[in-house]
Amino acid sequence: MLPSKEELIKVVTFKTSRSGGKGGQNVNKVSSKVELILDLNLTPFFTEEERVLLKERLANRLDLEGCLHIVSQEDRSQLMNKERTLVKLIALLKSALHIQKKRKPTKIPKAVIRKRLADKQSVGSKKELRKRPQLD
Repeated sequence: MLPSKEELIKVVTFKTSRSGGKGGQNVNKVSSKVELILDLNLTPFFTEEERVLLKERLANRLDLEGCLHIVSQEDRSQLMNKERTLVKLIALLKSALHIQKKRKPTKIPKAVIRKRLADKQSVGSKKELRKRPQLD
């Protein structure tokens, strides 16, 4: 079960810093870059199976301590970047915890098989009629 934004805010830590790139004086003065850090080992709302699943599926995004880092620096506002990191985190958790349904193999109906074979017969007979007659 996915936690709400309020529950996530209680568990995650935010780090702010100056974002790079274009922006002139605003970039030099304002710490608008936000890094969200979620320690998967300390999250109370995930079961042990969900924790294992998250660690397995997000292995390339975790650091050595098992913390998940998400960075946002698109906006000029620190508050907007915090919101973006939370939205990214929820989307990431949702995709990582999603369990795909097992595919039930379906049987091809006999009528469909018969129609396909009949179509092949008709195409074959058309092509046969296009040939020159054989001289015996």
